[in-house]
Amino acid sequence: MYGKSLYDWRAICAVLVNVFFISAVITIIDSMRRRFTIEMPVRRIMETVGRISRGKYGIQIEPSYTRRINEFDDIIDGINQMSKELARTETLKTDFIANVTHEIKTPLAIIQNYASMLQDEELDGETRQEYVQTLLDASRRLSGLVANMLKLNKLENQEISLENQEFNVGEQVRSVLLSFEGAWSGKDLEIDVDIEDAVICCDEGLLEIVWSNLISNAIKFTPEGGSLGVSVKQGKDAVAVSVQDSGCGMDEATGRHIFDKFYQGDTSHAKEGNGLGLAMVKRVVDIVGGEIYVDSKLGSGSTFTVIVLMEPGWADNPGKGD
Repeated sequence: MYGKSLYDWRAICAVLVNVFFISAVITIIDSMRRRFTIEMPVRRIMETVGRISRGKYGIQIEPSYTRRINEFDDIIDGINQMSKELARTETLKTDFIANVTHEIKTPLAIIQNYASMLQDEELDGETRQEYVQTLLDASRRLSGLVANMLKLNKLENQEISLENQEFNVGEQVRSVLLSFEGAWSGKDLEIDVDIEDAVICCDEGLLEIVWSNLISNAIKFTPEGGSLGVSVKQGKDAVAVSVQDSGCGMDEATGRHIFDKFYQGDTSHAKEGNGLGLAMVKRVVDIVGGEIYVDSKLGSGSTFTVIVLMEPGWADNPGKGD
């Protein structure tokens, strides 16, 4: 009996030793697994988030992709995307500040210089009037820049509420075109008009921004003796408004940036604008739920076509030319 009891105790001890050994091995393996699958990714994520919070935008975490993508890989992808967007936003902000500074600096310098020259008491009347006109032009440009910046800021921050009402968009386009009669008559442009009456329900004030900027740009980039075409066509569910010019046109590289703020592909006309017009056009079209298409070729002019739904909220938007 004593021998059997001793044997049983030894067997129990052996089992306990094996259990403790296996538990220790499992603990070590689990600790290593936690270190590589949890602690290290968390440490990398926290370090990167800390660097991003200190303004180091654009940095990326190298994902630890395996055959099975876990939640940490999803978090890393999200942080990498956030870092890219922050870097892009920072670049846009820097460019915006630089562009604003440049645009404001030029008219301010003109105002300062000509105001100083006007202090000369020996100036004749004709020269004095010329200087005054230059001052007025510079102040109008500065005022227009500030007004457009404020208007674009409201559009981008959606501080402008839509005031949809029925109105004749064809009549509105005719009125806007006639308001530029002095400009296109002064350049002796041939005007080709094909405007249909079309009643839509939209924000009349916002759409006027679109037509004014498109027609103004077409006149600006069309040489003397060129042609300007404006058409309004009513489809089944939408209206297509096109503005065509015979100007310089643009290449693909320019076309990719025409809706960017302050971008001016043809710098020879920089003094006539500030590069905010088409940015406002795109924003307004997005707000009213429309679409805008650009067809342009370098040396062959440009055509801008805006599709506006006849009733707000309609999803069946016909394509270009419908």
